[in-house]
Amino acid sequence: MYRPRKVNGLEEWLDPDGIKIYTIAADGQPVVFQPFHQQLAVVKQSLDQDWEHTAAFVIFHRGAGNLHYLVLSWWDNDNELFTSVSVERDGVWHTDPTQYSFCLYDMEVMWRERNLYIDTMDCAEPSLEAYRRAR
Repeated sequence: MYRPRKVNGLEEWLDPDGIKIYTIAADGQPVVFQPFHQQLAVVKQSLDQDWEHTAAFVIFHRGAGNLHYLVLSWWDNDNELFTSVSVERDGVWHTDPTQYSFCLYDMEVMWRERNLYIDTMDCAEPSLEAYRRAR
């Protein structure tokens, strides 16, 4: 049954390449970043993307049953949102689009990011720095 979940994302929550970090937890408790950082590095490395110059965000989502979901999304082709989803089960990360995707809780962040992207990047004076500061 749907119950709202708190979304956290502070301006200073950026990975080394400037990817914005958000957290969501089914139990409402703070999300520990550590389990996600290594997988984020693996996913970024597997994709042919210049992360330092890309508008992107990641969601560290601790779902029900303590499953970890890492949802990495980035903007490309002017206005398209690309997404990679990884799920940790039994200590092993899986990235399989036939089994895992983002969920309705993640879509709240995506909607917010859509609006921020329009305001800061898909505008008369695009600014990646403004995009990264916007929450």
